[in-house]
Amino acid sequence: MTVETPDGERRVLVVTHPGRADAAAVAADFCARVAAAGMRVRLLEGESEALGTWSDDLEVAAGADAADGCELIVVFGGDGTILRGAEFARPSATPLLGVNLGHVGFLAEAEVDKMDFTVDHVVNRSYGVEERLTLDVEVFAEGASVARDWALNEASVEKAARERMLELMIEVDGRPLSTFGCDGVVCATPTGSTAYNFSAGGPIVWPRVEALLMVPISAHALFARPMVVSPDSILALEIAAEGADHGVLWCDGRRTVELARGARVEVRRGERPVRLARLHRAPFTDRLVRKFELPVTGWRGRPSTGGRG
Repeated sequence: MTVETPDGERRVLVVTHPGRADAAAVAADFCARVAAAGMRVRLLEGESEALGTWSDDLEVAAGADAADGCELIVVFGGDGTILRGAEFARPSATPLLGVNLGHVGFLAEAEVDKMDFTVDHVVNRSYGVEERLTLDVEVFAEGASVARDWALNEASVEKAARERMLELMIEVDGRPLSTFGCDGVVCATPTGSTAYNFSAGGPIVWPRVEALLMVPISAHALFARPMVVSPDSILALEIAAEGADHGVLWCDGRRTVELARGARVEVRRGERPVRLARLHRAPFTDRLVRKFELPVTGWRGRPSTGGRG
């Protein structure tokens, strides 16, 4: 889908980490190049000064609707900055392109050392778009809904006090599954399976698989294995009302909700996906090998057919 403004001009929203000089320098170079190609550039309020005065024709926006009217969001940074960009991509359905300035960077599609390639594909609209499953999260206290949020990677319920465990009951599709003391539980998407889920011992799930993941963290229980369930399932986590401590809900490691004793968190498939721009058609297997530097030297399998992950 091509998005254009009523005046017919093409716009791109650029998001970066204003506290990182390297990110600001690369983003400013990108902005100057696409502007020279005839595209208008929009920056977030508070980030324009960090990118310098390379143009007098830029736009500055603030708020959740900052991407409205833009055909693409380009983010310069690690996965944390890309997740911030996703907060603008989700409500507007604008595709998001991440340029990796971090380390592993599974959400990033482009590399900072291939800027000519990236600019060319943005200007010529030479990219595909994939929809990624998200999570809708709702918090209940004493039976009443008290908070709502969402996540692209994961929603986790964790203990608030380092010295004590959190007593949690887990539930799937309205049926109780187990109760145990733990440091927390991660509910993840396939996109987030290489993030917190991976660190917690959960499985890696190919992004095109539709599923929800639930992974206990340091649970004191015989049955505390990672689980992969239907994308239509509803996952629920309840903090014991008579427990010793309260908890914290984290959404994508960026937004938090304090959870009192007895609080209930429900996680389900999100109504709105996040659309990621793809410059490459390489299989997800190749991305795993590259990002984790996996040893495949000497492989003699058949040539790749170019399947996508």
